Amino acid sequence: MMAAASSSCVFCEIATRSTATTLLHSDDKVVAFQDIRPSAFRHYLVIPVQHIPTVNDLQRKTEDYALVTHMLEVGRMLLLRDAPHSNHHRFGFHQPPLNSVNHLHLHCLALPYTPSRWRFIKYMPLGPIGFIEAERFLEKIKP
Repeated sequence: MMAAASSSCVFCEIATRSTATTLLHSDDKVVAFQDIRPSAFRHYLVIPVQHIPTVNDLQRKTEDYALVTHMLEVGRMLLLRDAPHSNHHRFGFHQPPLNSVNHLHLHCLALPYTPSRWRFIKYMPLGPIGFIEAERFLEKIKP
């Protein structure tokens, strides 16, 4: 279920520019910014301006597919611009119940991961509740 911006959603506040968060990209569909707890050399989040709680709220519809495709294109553009020497990028979503914020957000990571013993595990596919790669998710919702 898609909803209007929520005053209690921190990502809605960022999307409507109600915070001091520096935006790396903004257009009428999405905004992008740095993750506040980066797990990689570069770690950006791309979020829709419209409040969409999780990946479970997207369906096999042209507009949902187009939105996720655009999110991925923005993420790729930012990492190519800001981490041109990184040989490995990861793009994906945490699936409920492992998502930290109930506002759809694409993780865009330019590896290597930051030095942390276990942080990288959050970005590994762990079945139906783990991290889902953006390309795989696009296959799932392709109309």
